[in-house]
Amino acid sequence: MANIAIFISILPVVAAMLLYQIDPFDPAPYPDHELTRNGEPLFIPKRNSHMLLGSEKIGYGELPAPEDIAYDPKTGVIYTGCVDGWLRRVSLEGSAADFVVEEWVNTGGRPLGIVHGIHGEVIVADADKGLLNISRDGVIELLTDEADGLKFKLTDAVDIGPDGTLYFTDASYKHNFKNHFEDFLEGRPNGRFLSYDPSTTQTQVLVKDLYFANGVALSADQSFVIFCETAMMRCKKYYIQGPNKGSVDIFVENLPGLPDNIRYDGEGQYWIALSTDTSVWKLAQRYPFIRKVIAMVDRYIGRPSTEKNGGVIAVDLDGKPTAHYYDSNFSLISSGIKIGEHLYCGSIARPYIIRLNLTQYPATPAPSSSSSRN
Repeated sequence: MANIAIFISILPVVAAMLLYQIDPFDPAPYPDHELTRNGEPLFIPKRNSHMLLGSEKIGYGELPAPEDIAYDPKTGVIYTGCVDGWLRRVSLEGSAADFVVEEWVNTGGRPLGIVHGIHGEVIVADADKGLLNISRDGVIELLTDEADGLKFKLTDAVDIGPDGTLYFTDASYKHNFKNHFEDFLEGRPNGRFLSYDPSTTQTQVLVKDLYFANGVALSADQSFVIFCETAMMRCKKYYIQGPNKGSVDIFVENLPGLPDNIRYDGEGQYWIALSTDTSVWKLAQRYPFIRKVIAMVDRYIGRPSTEKNGGVIAVDLDGKPTAHYYDSNFSLISSGIKIGEHLYCGSIARPYIIRLNLTQYPATPAPSSSSSRN
């Protein structure tokens, strides 16, 4: 009887070990030079660690997973793309209860990044369809969905240059939006930063071998374009003008979370959405076997909920942090932008946009000893 009891007790362990061996998922080690390059945690002079206190829910129940937020100052309307394929327009009027949500165009895919074009059109990075142009009348045109013989699998974010060139990311040419979590766990650089020239209809790969290329923002002086590299907790800049044209440099690194979209507010600050803090990811990033176990749990049981302390970090024109807004109960934040005195945040999980009055609930000075939580 004792032998039977021992056998029964170790059977689950043996089964788990066998499943681990035969599971086809094969994560790669992240490069050693990347894992050791991060220095001291960023010092962020101001913070609001309870940003959900005082926040409002805009369009509750009418905005399923509003991933990006694009504001049109001419009309006072926010454009956002939702998980059901709809691009929705939200009028900014009064209190949260007064906001009006309108269904505008359905792309038939998963609209993510959005930018307003030069001639009144809306450009959309659709994860499933590619880079789209949508006219004022709602007519959808596919601009591009491949480069260098590789189809986009996860067209992610987009911004527009001074000459009308579109700069955008393909987060992964291997994993689609539904399976994007596997791209992080796999540990291979499947992302690309690209450009599309409307005058020639040419698509060009500007930077390849990126670890989940994400948010895109043109610099205030229009000399470079910033793009986020989520799995590496940093944002880079690609010079489009001047003596450094065509080169890449670091804009900000060692962020206190995984960056998603980045937006410039026109007032000297970029706002970088952080989907979650880095506590779990930094450990998983170092050890492929941990990432494989996480992938197996995600596949056979369900994705474990480890995300926390999501929010938005503001940085100045040089990439130096100025303020951090986050909350321990906040996660999967995908975009953030300051409009007037409010911060608006999109999400890939919540059915609404979050709005916080920055005047009433500001970030306050933080002691240097608590510059980072990770």
